[in-house]
Amino acid sequence: MAGTAHSGERRPLPASLVEALEERFRGRFQRGDAVLGQHGSSESHFAPVLPDAVVFARSTDDVVALVKLCAAADIPIVPFGAGTSIEGNALAINGGISLDMSQMDQVLAVNAEDFDCVVQPGVRREELNLHLRDQGLFFPIDPGANATIGGMTSTRASGTNAVRYGTMKDAVLSLEVVTPQGTVIRTARRARKSAAGYDLTRLYVGSEGTLGIITEVTLRLHPVPDTISAAVCSFEALGGAVDTVVQSIQSAVPIARVEILDAKQMIAVNRWSKLDYPEAPTLFFEFHGSAMNVAEQVETVKALAEANGGSAFNWSNLPEERSKLWRARHEAYYAAVNMRAGAIGWATDVCVPISRLAECIAETHVDLEAATVPATILGHVGDGNFHVIFSIDPNAPDEMAEVEAINARLVGRALTMDGTCTGEHGIGIGKQEWLVAELGDAVEQMRMIKRALDPQNLLNPGKIFAL
Repeated sequence: MAGTAHSGERRPLPASLVEALEERFRGRFQRGDAVLGQHGSSESHFAPVLPDAVVFARSTDDVVALVKLCAAADIPIVPFGAGTSIEGNALAINGGISLDMSQMDQVLAVNAEDFDCVVQPGVRREELNLHLRDQGLFFPIDPGANATIGGMTSTRASGTNAVRYGTMKDAVLSLEVVTPQGTVIRTARRARKSAAGYDLTRLYVGSEGTLGIITEVTLRLHPVPDTISAAVCSFEALGGAVDTVVQSIQSAVPIARVEILDAKQMIAVNRWSKLDYPEAPTLFFEFHGSAMNVAEQVETVKALAEANGGSAFNWSNLPEERSKLWRARHEAYYAAVNMRAGAIGWATDVCVPISRLAECIAETHVDLEAATVPATILGHVGDGNFHVIFSIDPNAPDEMAEVEAINARLVGRALTMDGTCTGEHGIGIGKQEWLVAELGDAVEQMRMIKRALDPQNLLNPGKIFAL
């Protein structure tokens, strides 16, 4: 049943392993209820599943030591970043060790001339951008949550800037990875392109910690734009907002950010973030470039918006104004869930070709209007990706069943349109059946890769697919 994380086979930690881990990690091997509880839950609708213990790594050597000890004892390891995953990606459903990477949080190198940097996996995206600010550089991937770079890499994260700057698969140049056998490998050098063998970097990006444990990430950076302008535009109807986005993309306007929020989501955002925007379907825009280039982008998009029933643009050009605007967008999940006292959230996402976006959102909106469970639509519509957030009474099984049915129709609709069951949340334990529906026999190829690289099924077992 949706909402329950079904545990796989698990067994107690051998006393010899406990003794070895206590000796090796000295205070960083923990089994207290509070620590286990923190690492056994996530920002999702799945019930908590506690690991047997938590280890806090501070170096690649720590990770190597843990992997070798756990491999010898046949105990699984589940990498853990910030705990912000949506599809139960970091739940220890087979028990074992939750490997907390948050103390591996150093920016190891910034190569400003080459527009790249090397970081440990526990670095959070907001802290990275603070570190880069004085060098006129920034890292654009912005999934909303202040996630760790390692977690973002593992789930192939996307976000508000994806329409212009791409996703984590575009941002990662190279990885240092500890294999399930405890070997340290580097997947590539810092060169911007290479034809040297298999593209191992992109094999690990999005693998959700099932193939190896990421211990260093080399990232592509971008110069901070000369001019940044942000605007809010409300619309008479949701369809007009969607059409404006599609037409802007088809007109080759290089919008940096464009987010859609339906009327219910705007009500929630206004209450949560203490704003006063019209409670109507709304687009949040951000434009990057030279002053002249930004002016040209704005004029084109304003004309399209006006033709589609859009209001005058409400500008947020000062840095503090833009920060307030995008903070409100990033907290939209909490805003939606907290519109209902005591509710839990179920966030789902799909992505479709841009030409089918309007149709997909319109049909989904009809579904939500007929539902008894409150729900909102928002998302990164510039690349065809949008989310639905359900606010569910945890004591009402019929609501969970209703949401499960609506989610099934949403994902099925996206697949019919040649889209995907998840644009950025990943598969985890929540969308495994839909992965098979989407890719068919290709999933067996994934299983073969998993078996070849991790024959013990040591790393994050039970995620993406069942072996």
